Amino acid sequence: MTRYSDEHKSALLKKLLPPINMSVAELARQEGVSKTVLYSWLKQANATGACVPGHNKKTDEWSPGAKFATVLETATLSEAELAEYCRRRGLYIEQIQAWRAACVQGQHNAKAQQQMDNVQAKADKKRIRELERELRRKEKALAEAAALLILQKKLNAYWGNVDEES
Repeated sequence: MTRYSDEHKSALLKKLLPPINMSVAELARQEGVSKTVLYSWLKQANATGACVPGHNKKTDEWSPGAKFATVLETATLSEAELAEYCRRRGLYIEQIQAWRAACVQGQHNAKAQQQMDNVQAKADKKRIRELERELRRKEKALAEAAALLILQKKLNAYWGNVDEES
């Protein structure tokens, strides 16, 4: 089994990214590396959060994780560095700005969802208290009805009444 250096792996993975954007099959034929090895490297790179969309996907088809990784990777870059990064990756600055805005908006949506969940939880607790109160009232009424029935049977047995309905 052939061992490849980390530098060689990263160089091959870069060929899968824009602007080169080679297919896995084409890169495998050109470099003499099996397609399964390349796919496993892609999977490992995606698992570590690297910006590797793979499979000739357009930037609009990237997974949310790959977009988020790109936003994180470009967060500290200056405008010139961001422009260079975008040229190397085949991206537009506007795309990264839109992805960053989506990340921020997602965070705002998460806060709003958490507030809605808190309001719903309070309403649920109130409804549970009301239902428990109603259940206790009905249990008391049922116990009282059962006690009256037992007393009626005892009274009928004491007086010797045959008629159970009176």
